Formats: sequence, C-alpha cells, structure tokens
Amino acid sequence: MNAFKFSWSFRAPALVRYALAATISIASLAASAQTIVMSSTTSTEQSGLFSYLLPEFKKASGIDIKVVALGTGQALDMARRGDADVVFVHDQVAEEKFVAEGFGLKRLPVMYNDFVLIGPKADPVGTKGNDIAVALKKISAANGAFISRGDKSGTHAAELRFWKLADLADKKGSGYKECGCGMGPALNIASSSGAYVLADRGTWLNFKNRADLTVLVEGDKRLFNQYGVMVVNPAKHPQVKLAEAQKFVDWVVSPAGQNAIAAYKIGGEQLFFPNAGK
Repeated sequence: MNAFKFSWSFRAPALVRYALAATISIASLAASAQTIVMSSTTSTEQSGLFSYLLPEFKKASGIDIKVVALGTGQALDMARRGDADVVFVHDQVAEEKFVAEGFGLKRLPVMYNDFVLIGPKADPVGTKGNDIAVALKKISAANGAFISRGDKSGTHAAELRFWKLADLADKKGSGYKECGCGMGPALNIASSSGAYVLADRGTWLNFKNRADLTVLVEGDKRLFNQYGVMVVNPAKHPQVKLAEAQKFVDWVVSPAGQNAIAAYKIGGEQLFFPNAGK
C-alpha cells in the first residue's frame, strides 16, 4: 500500500503537467480557430473603416480578423496562394476573374463610394469639373505632375481605365510618375510636390496631410468605386477557415453589417455606402 502511494505521488506531477499542457494546447487551437486572415485593399484600412467595422463584427461573432492591407491585385494574389481566408477588394473585373478561376467561392457586392481627382488648389492645368477624361487630357497636354500608385491596386486599375478612356494610355505626359505605393503614401507625395493624384474618397476624407490639395474632379458617373467580398475556396486551399470566413461574409452583407458601414463617418460625412445584393 505504501509502495502504491509512493508510485502515485511520483507520477501525479507528470500527469498534472500533461493535463495542463493538453488544456493549453486545446485552448490555443480554439483561439486560433477564432481568428481569420483577410487580404484587403489599403483604402478599407487607411480610411479607418476596418477600425470601426471589425470590432462590431467581433461583438457579434467572437471572431478576430487579421487584416493584411495591400493593393487589390496583391490582395488577390495573396488569396490565390492560400494565405488568406477572405478577400475584401475593389476591382470587379479582377474579382470576377478570381472566382472564375476557382480561387473564390462567390463574389458579393458590399458597398461603394467614388474616386476623386485630387490636386493643388491653384489647379495649374485647369482640371476642375466633373469629367475625368477631360481633366486627364489637360494634365497630359501640360505635362502636369501626376502621381500614380503603380501598384496593381483597384485604384491603379481604375486610373489606367480612365487614361484609356481619354485615349491617353501611352501619352500620359512627362509629369507622370509611378510610386509603387499605397494610397496614403501616394497622397503624401502629391501633397509635398503639388501633383495631381486619383484617390478613393474614403482615404481622402481620412487623410490629414493635405497641405494645398483639394478635390478637383468629382461627380462623373465613371468614378463609381464598388467593393466586393469573397471567401477563398477551400477546394483550392484546405486550410481555409471556411465557417469563420463565411460568418464574416454573411454578417457584412446582412442588415447589421450594412448599417455598420453606413454609420462610419468622418466630420459628419459618410465614407462608404452599403449596397449588398444590388
């Protein structure tokens, strides 16, 4: 009997340690299951939207989202590699291609705002108005300073469409420079150099270092900026957290998610307009 007691007391600490380690491991796995990765465009982060929106989703679901903010092209490439669970971007043509190739389950529209042409208040080449093609023609003819993101983002893709619309795809002028950077850095360069730049309105409204910059072209229907969301296809990448990612997609297109998007404002001005299911 004494020997049995001695044997048990000797083994007990090891058993306790094993049980504790197993508990920690299970807890870690549970915590991991409640975090998903979202690849997204820089405008959703730099506008401040995600700082407002994602805590609302966590309240509703208990799920954390780690955002990797990139240009839309890079965000889609990240998802193609299986490094994200969900994608939230703004280049509909590229998004539909992503789904058609089997990398995304279904593209759903979520919200929209618009692009605006930003430039110096003095507007040295006279771009002010509501026609983006006319404005770009004036910039090209005057070799005006123009900062392009040049990063395969949704904004960059839109900008290239507008140059093509103006028949200037290869004639942007000597003042045209690509920074290969996000929206915030591109605005900073334009601010410090007195250049023109195409921006999404959300990032512009949240941008603090405006210096002499102002909105010069807006109101052109072609400046419409649509955002979409997609779950990455687990058939391509089995590690995708399908259930959790789908919960986010379902929430962000639900009345609760759409109301949260509409409620996000800066200085009383709404940055994004919900349009799920439209």
